[in-house]
Amino acid sequence: MSVQYNPKPNPNSQPSPGTWRYSGNQLKRWRTKANVTREELGAAANYSPDTIKSMEQGVRMPTPRVLDAADELCRADGLLSAAKEYVKREPFPARAQDFMQYEQQAISLWSYEVALIPGLLQTEAYARSLIESRYPPLDEDTVEERIAARMERQAILTDRKPPVGLSFVLYEAALRSSQVNAEQLHRLLLSASLRNVALQVLPFERAITAALMGPMVLLETREHERLAFSEGPFASDLTADPEVVSRVMERLSMIRAQALNPAESARFLERMVDQP
Repeated sequence: MSVQYNPKPNPNSQPSPGTWRYSGNQLKRWRTKANVTREELGAAANYSPDTIKSMEQGVRMPTPRVLDAADELCRADGLLSAAKEYVKREPFPARAQDFMQYEQQAISLWSYEVALIPGLLQTEAYARSLIESRYPPLDEDTVEERIAARMERQAILTDRKPPVGLSFVLYEAALRSSQVNAEQLHRLLLSASLRNVALQVLPFERAITAALMGPMVLLETREHERLAFSEGPFASDLTADPEVVSRVMERLSMIRAQALNPAESARFLERMVDQP
């Protein structure tokens, strides 16, 4: 029996979850009781009074900086600061949260990317350039949280026992972006040198139709369940439907067969590093 996974927004990623409203209400109560104005709290936490108001109303997440500043100003003895553990935002977009959970359970993962370096292989600078340029723009706290979360994901490359089998194929277009610098190319070469990682490059001249249809990921969990994941700008699909998984596996196999082998791919990347 096939199972269809349709990622749904986690409550913590919604504009006004209950934890935000409750924490904001407590923030207002403590502030009022201590005769601290929004202007005073805003000055202590480097936020405008209107931003403090929106946090108290649960429209925005009360940030750790505000909770700590309020705790000190209102002499709450750690009761307001303690809320930091409960108002954390999900570090990933809602459409990708389910996939990230399965990625942490994976024993093998195959990835193909058309236009971007995969998140597991990105440098912090490359990740920042993507996340900061997102539109509509993200607030500063969300940007930093997502960059940190992306870097933490990369522990899958080296920190798992037994190691996770990882296979990446990158279309040449992903390497020719202006955001890909020498540091990012060196990161790819370093990752490719790991025993559990296979990295292949698909040059422009070897592209086939299947390679132009968008990125995809195929992973296998510890329970040997295989899932296929495809992500777009507005929606994503995670499924264990055997028919879909089979089609994705066939596409990936065709693309891997056309791509340069790992040794050839390493030389391709080295030539790019040496280019002026």
